[in-house]
Amino acid sequence: MTEQNKEKVQAAAPAQAAETSRYEDYKADLIYGLDDKPPFKDALFAAVQHLLAIFVAIITPPLIIAGAIGWDLEITSYLVSMSLFASGISTFIQCRKLGPIGCGLLCIQGTSFSFISPIIAAGLTGGLSMIIGAVIAGSVVEMAISRCLKYTRRIITPLVSGIVVTLIGMSLIKVGINACGGGAKAMADGTFGSLQNLGIAALVLVSILIFNRSANRYLRMSSIVLGIIIGYIVAYFLGMVDFSQAKGFASLNIPLPFKYGVDFDLSSIIALGIVYLITAIEAYGDITANSMISGQPVEGEKFMRRAAGGILADGFNSCLAGILNSFPNSIFAQNNGMIQLTGVASRYVGYFIAGLLIILGLFPAVGVIFSLMPDPVLGGATLLMFGTVAASGMRIIASQRINRKAILVMALSFSIGLSVEMVPDILKQMPDVIRGIFSSGITAGGVTAMLANYFIRIKDE
Repeated sequence: MTEQNKEKVQAAAPAQAAETSRYEDYKADLIYGLDDKPPFKDALFAAVQHLLAIFVAIITPPLIIAGAIGWDLEITSYLVSMSLFASGISTFIQCRKLGPIGCGLLCIQGTSFSFISPIIAAGLTGGLSMIIGAVIAGSVVEMAISRCLKYTRRIITPLVSGIVVTLIGMSLIKVGINACGGGAKAMADGTFGSLQNLGIAALVLVSILIFNRSANRYLRMSSIVLGIIIGYIVAYFLGMVDFSQAKGFASLNIPLPFKYGVDFDLSSIIALGIVYLITAIEAYGDITANSMISGQPVEGEKFMRRAAGGILADGFNSCLAGILNSFPNSIFAQNNGMIQLTGVASRYVGYFIAGLLIILGLFPAVGVIFSLMPDPVLGGATLLMFGTVAASGMRIIASQRINRKAILVMALSFSIGLSVEMVPDILKQMPDVIRGIFSSGITAGGVTAMLANYFIRIKDE
């Protein structure tokens, strides 16, 4: 070994020792480790807590997409049910690890917010069949990235990821505020932005904030669910909920692959493929955090196999979700915090969570009840959730060195991404393929961020 290499090894040794000590500390704090099998009641209790943290996040994307495109109650409720069902299967695969597919951690999968804008664009163009085709075909991108992970990390840096996550939150805030005003139905009947609609949305938002700042961890974990329940009850007594529409639905949902057909459109596939690219890197970060708090290594060959398997499962599960008439799945970061709160990192708990999600997805009543939820109730919750997404992106950006290059990359990416969101007609004269790909500010800003970050060079850095 040369002297230069010796110096590198010696310099790296303290950092590696600190990292090892850190995940060993996490391991010591756990009540149940990764491969422990908790008693039934402990596993079920931990699973219910995870379910409270993710339930609303899973059903919100299909509700938003259906509302934006204008699908009826039957389709909307079925999509909600299949989102729960697909999330259950995906969670089992991720936790169980089937061959090379899965990370083998307590990683919970659910319907991703990141794809909402490009999915709405695809749905308005070609309907649900085109969305399903893009979800399935686009997932190949993420599966491919899992096989060449170390190379893609050079292109999609934390700065790029932070910009895209921020754009996702900012783009979706528009969807949230439209729901607060009453949504498409209120726009049609002239009640958009009424005092009643805004009052319900504000009630939900304030309720969530009150529960979230509570010292009681159970109230905090279920703050979104409780806020929605309060808003739903008030909306019902104000005559905003009509349960008579729920009559005539089957007692059990039977998953039917390709129930609404499948169609492939190149521009929609590319638009979703770009988001899959970013989602792969987000999944890598979530798996890293999950590994650490579960007392597992976050470097070395074992970790890289785990990360690659988790990202492969992310793409595979999204493809499976598309086949089941649902939308792309991704690893939920909020469950990492739940592991720290409960001290339970056992992946066997994931089997309970998966089972509960599958059972909920099989009963149409669950989908119907949430599909009948007034837009202002959903808007009050999602407005805060989407703002949190944007704040998370800013936090990622803030963790990086903000030099001249970073400023230029951010300025260019946000300018182009938000311009498309605020003035969509700017692409009106463009060919259909270009318009289909870049009609979402997320894809337009994301591509800009990747290209700008790669090509901009400043010598005096």
